[in-house]
Amino acid sequence: MKVTKFTVNPFGENTFLAWDEATRHAAIIDPGMMQEHERNVVVQFIEQNQLVMQWVLLTHCHIDHVTSARWMADRYDIPVAASPLDDLLAQALPQQAQHFRLNIPLDALSVDKPLHDGDVITLGGETLHVLATPGHSQGGLIFYAPDSALAFTGDTIFEGSIGRTDLPGGDYDTLIGSIRAKVLTLPSDTMLIPGHGPSTTVANERDYNPYL
Repeated sequence: MKVTKFTVNPFGENTFLAWDEATRHAAIIDPGMMQEHERNVVVQFIEQNQLVMQWVLLTHCHIDHVTSARWMADRYDIPVAASPLDDLLAQALPQQAQHFRLNIPLDALSVDKPLHDGDVITLGGETLHVLATPGHSQGGLIFYAPDSALAFTGDTIFEGSIGRTDLPGGDYDTLIGSIRAKVLTLPSDTMLIPGHGPSTTVANERDYNPYL
């Protein structure tokens, strides 16, 4: 699986394009672009690399990860997929914008395809396995590509840290349980690709993450 990262918006959020090199079938993961120029950079990359967009995938529905979800879905006529447990967050995007004092026009976000633990998403010859990891939000998800030994972890875990749990739907004990059950049980060499900051590995976080 090929992956390109775009770091966008005032929160330094990582938006990803992931695709199968043979078919060019692609998904955009957590499209948090808040400015037109950020959207243009992503669209230019898609067009230059002749990617065939299939999915908008959301690890969770906090505003910094989903601002351009509907925009991307409408542009490429593809579904927005996320956990139904984050529906309240998705519906409250205007309120989230107000809370963070973001002067951007946003409507409530409707999710087209509910995702659940154990679902499998196909991108050409590649697969992404859906792992439910509540704790940062109730509907937190990880997208794990076993053939490529990588996982898009959203805000569940970071290099040397974990997601914050003081926002609506967050719970510290739940998050730690999710990480131990769904992240640390992945193969040690699995690359963890988070929603903020640099990538890391399961082995590195198991051995050195102070929260674990």
